[in-house]
Amino acid sequence: MDKSIISTEEFNRLYESLKNWSKWGEDDQLGTLNYITPQLVVEATRLVKTGRCVSMAIPIDKVAGPDNAHPAIHYMSLTHDIDVDSKNQGIATDFLGMQFHGDCHTHMDSLCHISYHGKLYNGVDASLVDTSGAHTLDVTAYSSGIISRGVVIDVPRYRGVKWLEPGEAVTAEEIIAIEEFENVKLGQGDIMLFRTGQNLRRNELGPWNVGPEGEGRAGLDPYCMELLHSRKIAAFLPEGDGETIPAQVEGLRSPIHVLQITAMGLFCADSLQLDEVAEVCSELNRYECMVAIAPLRLPGGTGCPFNPIAVF
Repeated sequence: MDKSIISTEEFNRLYESLKNWSKWGEDDQLGTLNYITPQLVVEATRLVKTGRCVSMAIPIDKVAGPDNAHPAIHYMSLTHDIDVDSKNQGIATDFLGMQFHGDCHTHMDSLCHISYHGKLYNGVDASLVDTSGAHTLDVTAYSSGIISRGVVIDVPRYRGVKWLEPGEAVTAEEIIAIEEFENVKLGQGDIMLFRTGQNLRRNELGPWNVGPEGEGRAGLDPYCMELLHSRKIAAFLPEGDGETIPAQVEGLRSPIHVLQITAMGLFCADSLQLDEVAEVCSELNRYECMVAIAPLRLPGGTGCPFNPIAVF
């Protein structure tokens, strides 16, 4: 684990080296999802051998806690004991409201979500996101869905531990070692499923403050982005949010998000649970699967909650 602090100057050099701006045109809305070709979608479907489907989402959390400052609001608006003036028919309806960005709701980030020095991905001015929503790079860019090969990088299994402790950073060298251990290799158009054991730790030990003012969390070393960039990874789906906290970059809270979203245009999500997927992988001795992602059609959205599915 490398706890050295990266200077602002060095981080900016890394940021510039990872930029995919204009790679797919000045008006590009998809970023690294452009790596997923129709042929790669077809190849992903061929990974389905048993038909087993596994959710990678955390149950929507309605209870406030140290890592859930904005619990979801859910209530029944109509129940079957209410007369709806329809012979012998009852109706139940409910309401759900949520601040889906955060640490306890499985959600995706659109490319308008993170800015750096006033710019979004592809050099778009951050002012195009205002109180009415995002006027470009919003989540509707993904409305046709995302299907590709998922590759599970199970760090706790490789290390022989139940979970990574807060503050532990995973390096690119370790990811390569895990690939060899699992007999897989990340490649163009892949969806990287990054397991740290954070969900299991929370379930067994209880919630904790994952922010810099608390215990923090395990995640990636920023230089891992060079590996993801060179391999042409299409999407990054982690437990937690991929960030190592305390952060390894001087004065920057979320350096991984800046590199992924703003520089690379990498599709990424936060707050998955990969315990069930890890169990299936261990049982089948197989660390690749088809992943299906269906974003909400939310005009102007900086992301949305979702339920990613792994199919084996």
